Amino acid sequence: MPKKFFLIVLLAAIMPLTARGEFESDIFATGAGELRIVFIGHGSLSFQFNGQWIYVDPDGRLADFASLPKAGLVLVTHQHGDHFDPKAIEALRQGSTQIITSASCLPLPAGARVLKNGDRAEFCGVAIEAVPAYNIEQRRSDGRPFHPRGEGNGYVLTFSGLRVYVAGDTENIPEMTDLRDIAVAFLPMNLPYTMTPEMTAQAARTIRPRVLYPYHFSDTDPQRLTHLLRDEPAIEVRVRKMN
Repeated sequence: MPKKFFLIVLLAAIMPLTARGEFESDIFATGAGELRIVFIGHGSLSFQFNGQWIYVDPDGRLADFASLPKAGLVLVTHQHGDHFDPKAIEALRQGSTQIITSASCLPLPAGARVLKNGDRAEFCGVAIEAVPAYNIEQRRSDGRPFHPRGEGNGYVLTFSGLRVYVAGDTENIPEMTDLRDIAVAFLPMNLPYTMTPEMTAQAARTIRPRVLYPYHFSDTDPQRLTHLLRDEPAIEVRVRKMN
């Protein structure tokens, strides 16, 4: 193959998908091939692995999900409208689609399986663990937390040895100390609903992922997080269009 042609093919392979009119994506190596992570926006992600598409919190305001690849699995962290969108789920559904939600997602989509904090499942060789996601400090005017303990899930997904933590809407809660060997972490960063950059940096120092993506950050400046973690060379902060 001519060197020039090889270079063009290589550049096409690594070019962010937005350059082709689609969403940005990153690729990670696993023990069973590549994992492609697609950054849809805000709290919405998708993972392409082993011929399957896994979606987390698809929100129809962010994409035309009817035009995207059908889901093998849909994971929903909690009931708020920017995370639980039944119409988006139906647009992604095919006959074999599995749906996993927290118990707060009512009415449950047809055939959905509820996972509580601590529950586990498996999908096509991907291990799934539901972990706590809740507020400690951030509360409504009546004193209720924006995200009460036990209502929502974060998810740890293990793709042939590569562990990915999608935190959902949470603060830097004590249960994060139980997370082990996280390669990739998605941590939310917007007030008053989740974390400040300082809280997110503290969570990152607890979890110690190799790659950290701030997400669900709305108007919060993600560069503040990059600055706060400048003394942590083992944690690479990658900023994508997830506001």
